[in-house]
Amino acid sequence: MIRDFLRRVVALIKKEFITIWMDPKTRGIIIGMPLMQLLIFANAVTMEVQNIDVAVMDRSKSVESRELLSRFEHSPRFRNFYYTDDKTTFQKYIDIQKVQIGIIINNDFARNIKSGKTTSVQIITDGRQTNSASIAGGYASQIITGYGAEAVPLKGAAINASVRNWYNPNLNYQWFILTVIVALLALVITLILTALSVARERELGTFDQLIVSPLSSVEILIGKSVPPLIISIILTIIMTILVTVFFQLPFRGSLALFLIAISISLLAIVGVGLYISSICNTQQQAILSVMTFMMPAILLSGYISPIEDMPVFLQYLTYLNPVRFFMVLTRGIFLKGMGIEDVIINLIPLIIIAAITLTLAGRTFKRKLG
Repeated sequence: MIRDFLRRVVALIKKEFITIWMDPKTRGIIIGMPLMQLLIFANAVTMEVQNIDVAVMDRSKSVESRELLSRFEHSPRFRNFYYTDDKTTFQKYIDIQKVQIGIIINNDFARNIKSGKTTSVQIITDGRQTNSASIAGGYASQIITGYGAEAVPLKGAAINASVRNWYNPNLNYQWFILTVIVALLALVITLILTALSVARERELGTFDQLIVSPLSSVEILIGKSVPPLIISIILTIIMTILVTVFFQLPFRGSLALFLIAISISLLAIVGVGLYISSICNTQQQAILSVMTFMMPAILLSGYISPIEDMPVFLQYLTYLNPVRFFMVLTRGIFLKGMGIEDVIINLIPLIIIAAITLTLAGRTFKRKLG
């Protein structure tokens, strides 16, 4: 029983690989397009950043430090403030991207101001979000410099903003864009290959052969899922090698965790693509449906603008978007070396999305076969 099941599924998988490779257009899509776009999209426009969440470690706890922090609190660009005296908690806020920047005020802050000495306030930014980090750090520096011009009466003294960028010290924008592009190109390839699979069968008239074959809906689902998944994983690995070798992008995470993360992420996207394919009758419909899904998915992923700047109802809607979690995992594993706990937290929504979309696709197949 199991042997017959595996034999039928393997035969369908082989057939899918042959069909994909024998089509010149599909070969161009899976080979030429990712490499071309990887080179073209190495630059991107910057965006205005608002609704910045801040972690604060005020060691001074003085009138002067509270006055400085009140300027941040009354600024329209800053939103939520998380105060802590624990360094581990402060770091965790930035690690899990609960905040975009952190502010550390040393215990000699008030004493230096009263004595007219130059003092500094440390600003920690999340370099994984290069654009946001640069702009948010600039906003914070302006507020600190403005306060220093008023608070320090003695000539020559000042309050300096010492900015440190975690995970991307030089705010190299290519580090941000290339990690995003790896995820986006994997998304595009996976969606196109899966969305066209069943639609192509219908156009060529071979879908009827699947209906009369001994294959069940589950076997068809597996046979249609495995080839795009394997091809997309291989292309993602190739792109990862290219960006680390040619663009000197650091890879700080675990390779095993990265492979697990992209496999589950792409499986969730395979589910979306197969569902699209199962409800479309032609390849043209499938392509249009893919474009219809891709644009909102990219806009709601946090790539164009931070999720924190979106309306609240859209922020909740992003939890249904597999691209959001895929990008968080890619950036986190690449630049931060994201640990297994953080990876699992982001994989759980992807597993749920994959289960839902694959189930919907399977039921649609079953209805078509019936």
